[in-house]
Amino acid sequence: MITRSTRKAGAVTKKRTAAPAGKPRKTERAVASAGKPRKTERTVAAAGKPRRTERTVAIAGKPRRIERTTASAGKPRKTEGTTVSTGKLHKTERKVMPRRRQPREMPKTGLEDGLIRLNKYIASTGLCSRREADEYIQAGLVTVNGKLITEMGVKISSEDVVKYNGETLREEKKVYILINKPKDYVTTVEDPHAKKTVLDLVKGACKERIYPVGRLDRNTTGVLLLTNDGELTKRLTHPKFEKLKIYHVHLNKGLKASDLEKIATGITLDDGFIKADAISYTDPVDKSEVGIEIHSGRNHIVRRIFESLGYEVIKLDRVYFAGLTKKNLHRGEWRFLSEREVGMLKMNAFK
Repeated sequence: MITRSTRKAGAVTKKRTAAPAGKPRKTERAVASAGKPRKTERTVAAAGKPRRTERTVAIAGKPRRIERTTASAGKPRKTEGTTVSTGKLHKTERKVMPRRRQPREMPKTGLEDGLIRLNKYIASTGLCSRREADEYIQAGLVTVNGKLITEMGVKISSEDVVKYNGETLREEKKVYILINKPKDYVTTVEDPHAKKTVLDLVKGACKERIYPVGRLDRNTTGVLLLTNDGELTKRLTHPKFEKLKIYHVHLNKGLKASDLEKIATGITLDDGFIKADAISYTDPVDKSEVGIEIHSGRNHIVRRIFESLGYEVIKLDRVYFAGLTKKNLHRGEWRFLSEREVGMLKMNAFK
C-alpha cells in the first residue's frame, strides 16, 4: 500500500510506507526551499536491528550535523560529526569494534643465512680464542677456499675450507666436564706463576681444548664446569642471565643475627649495593657456618660481603652453580655431563 501527496508550490513532502520482509519501511522527507534546510528521518530494517539516520544538510554557510547508528557484527557503530562548509573544523567521534590482533612476526636474528663469523669458527675448532683468531686473520695466516683473508667481520658457511698456516681447521666436538674443585688450584688455562691449574685435574680426559666457565678463587672449592662451548659459557657467565650460585661459608666466628639480617636486606660495598637472595645458618648451634644464595658474579663478592662486616672467611665451598651440583663427586673428581644436563643448560631451564 503506497500513499503519496505532492505539492508544487515551494516545497514537496513525500510520505511512503512499503511492507518489506517482516518489518515496515518508513520515509519522511522535506525538501529545502528558499534558504531552509532539508531534513530526513529514515528507519530501515537491516540484519535484525534498526538503522537510524538523522541528517541536516548545510546550505548558505550553515553547518551540517550527522548522527548515525548502524548495526554491524552484533554491536553498534556510532558516529557523531559536525561539518562546516567553509574553512572550519570537522570533528568526529567514532566507536569501532576492535580488530583481532594478527600474530607478530619473530624478529630475524641474522643467522637465517646459515653463515658464521670467521673468528668464531676458528675459535670453535679449539685453535685459539676469538680475540687470538682476529690477530691471526690480521697477520695473514688464515685462508678461506684458498683466498687470503685479512679483514674483520667475514662470514663463512659450513662448506667453506678454512686453513691456518696451511693446515685445515675443523670444528671440534663439544665437551662438558664437571669437577669438584679442590683447594690450591687456580681456574685459568695458563698461569706461569701457578703450580696447579684445574686443567691438571682433567688431563687426558679429552683431546679438545676446554676452559673453565667462570672463576673460583684459589682457596675456594666446589662446583666448576669446563667446556669448549663458547655460546653456553656466555649464557652461564653474563650478568644479564643471573645464574644462581649457592655457597657454604665457614667464618672465623659466629655470625650475629643482626649482621645476617643486613646481608639479607642489602649492604653497600666499594663497587655498589649488594644483597643475598637468601641466607641462613646451616647449623642451629654453630653460628659460624652459613649458606648463602646469590646471583652476582662480581669478583670475590662472597668474601667481601662478610669482610665488610668484620668477619673472615675461613672456608668457602660452592655447592650449586646454574643447576649443577657436586653430588657423588669427591674433592678433585670429575665427570662428563649427561645429554639431559647439557640440554637443560642450553634451554636455560636452570636458574
